[in-house]
Amino acid sequence: MIQWKIKRFETLSLEELYSLLQLRSEVFVVEQNCVYQDIDNKDQKALHVLGYLNAELVAHARLFKAGDYFEQASIGRVVVSGAHRSQSFGHALMRVAIQAVAEHFQTTSITISAQLYLKAFYEFHGFVVQGEMYLEDDIPHIQMKRNV
Repeated sequence: MIQWKIKRFETLSLEELYSLLQLRSEVFVVEQNCVYQDIDNKDQKALHVLGYLNAELVAHARLFKAGDYFEQASIGRVVVSGAHRSQSFGHALMRVAIQAVAEHFQTTSITISAQLYLKAFYEFHGFVVQGEMYLEDDIPHIQMKRNV
């Protein structure tokens, strides 16, 4: 059973910070073969969702209140360890992230910048495509919004 933590940047332990940066690098830089600046000075504003299986960080996302990233609240850097994707942790992560946005930011309006190949995944969670495909770090993305 996955255990969830929701923490502000300043309350992350060094171990938690290292683990989330390692997981993001493992997936977004190495697995997706994309050289980009993951450490972007936005983590400090974010609320971090951390999912642990036993003592291993297997899922992470960062949440932003309205105006910090997009006009609406947002969810980004949604990531699940490759070794654990078959266990539906991505869906669990999105449910926790959406709930955390509602609880911490008092809104259900969320904007995301989604990798195009994950469009159906985000549609399952109530997100709708807004606009055309664009390249971000040479990867096709689409903006999606959820207004419940």
